[in-house]
Amino acid sequence: MFHRYALALGALIAVPTMAAAPASISGRWKTDDGKGIVAMAPCGAKMCGRIERLLIKEPAGGQRDERNPDKQKRDRKVAGLQIYWDLVPAGDGWKGEGYSPEDGRYYKAHLRVKGNKMTMKGCVSVFCRTVTWTRMS
Repeated sequence: MFHRYALALGALIAVPTMAAAPASISGRWKTDDGKGIVAMAPCGAKMCGRIERLLIKEPAGGQRDERNPDKQKRDRKVAGLQIYWDLVPAGDGWKGEGYSPEDGRYYKAHLRVKGNKMTMKGCVSVFCRTVTWTRMS
């Protein structure tokens, strides 16, 4: 009888524990500076983020991606622009790629959700910046 309990206990210990999935980033998020709403949603097997709308006064014809390092992309509208892609679960958060149309920089993105706040850390080389967005829905 003791051997059965020992065998069952050994089997439970041998089974790797599954890490808890990070909190969902799906939904609409207001940027820290109040300039826009970003919609985070699945895109294939990963997550992506797109500027849903701008909350600032735009120039006639709409705000353009003027600071993009690729001159061919500088005439595209910022509203509707995909700014996060290839986001996948990583520990207690998400990691992937990001782009800031405000300064025209691409960066490694690390996102974490706690309650109705999402903290995003963006790093270019060794230089990082962290902002916190608020969930709209």
